Amino acid sequence: MSDHDVLCRATGLVKEFSTRDSGTFGRARRFRAVDDVSLEIRKGETLALVGESGSGKSTTARLVARLMDVTAGTVEFEGRDVTRLNGRALHGFRGDVQVIFQDPFSSLNPRHTVERLVTAPLMYQKRPIPGGARAFTRELMERVGLDPDHSGRFPAQFSGGQAQRIGIARALAVGPKLIICDEAVSALDVSVQAQVINLLRDLQREEGFGYLFIAHDLAVVRQIATRVAVMSQGRIVESGARDQVFDDPQDEYTRTLLAAVPRINPEWDARRRRNEAERAARLAADDARLGA
Repeated sequence: MSDHDVLCRATGLVKEFSTRDSGTFGRARRFRAVDDVSLEIRKGETLALVGESGSGKSTTARLVARLMDVTAGTVEFEGRDVTRLNGRALHGFRGDVQVIFQDPFSSLNPRHTVERLVTAPLMYQKRPIPGGARAFTRELMERVGLDPDHSGRFPAQFSGGQAQRIGIARALAVGPKLIICDEAVSALDVSVQAQVINLLRDLQREEGFGYLFIAHDLAVVRQIATRVAVMSQGRIVESGARDQVFDDPQDEYTRTLLAAVPRINPEWDARRRRNEAERAARLAADDARLGA
């Protein structure tokens, strides 16, 4: 793999927080939530960062997205060090990297219509809205499977799955190169999870952006990940291709996580892999015909 294939590279990330012991004269302490984490996200792929609650995966995502400053380490995006960006340069980075959060209702302003929510990133960055706000919003709503006639509605008028699609549309608005999904489907029903995951995969194929997919549900991860990195106590303990990590885990912590996942019938899993291979072959054939 050449450096040209790497979209985002994090090296030696450390994040410490100040805490204080209980009591009036409690002693100040430093808690290290992320400890020497390094990872790479390649163009067009999905790197899943998995681990139990408190493992440091969401903090790592926020460091990569520059929503939080690092204590130590560097973040590079398309070969450029973005660790200390601020002001206008940071605004530019925000256009390249977007985040979809776990709870769509807490991340969407309840007083704003879908149109205002979807166009907000462009307005924040003082960028023109192609075709006007209404037409632009309607087009994005169609792309994520929402009724464009509902662009004047408010978040509370949608289901959880629909609200998450609004969050996806908002992320797409600025044409990002990397989307960070921070537990983006964990709050949804299983059937809705599958729909959103299929949508994310289709959008990735169309646009070619990369995903950093934060999750604790390994069954979900297996459906979307290209590669997997496993975190425990602030560190990455294992990483590799998805099937390599799932089928031949090397770290005891990874084996423990996988043991807690409901067993899949081997015939079903073999059928899933065949279907994925056939789907990839069809997509490659379609791309070849379009390029001819």
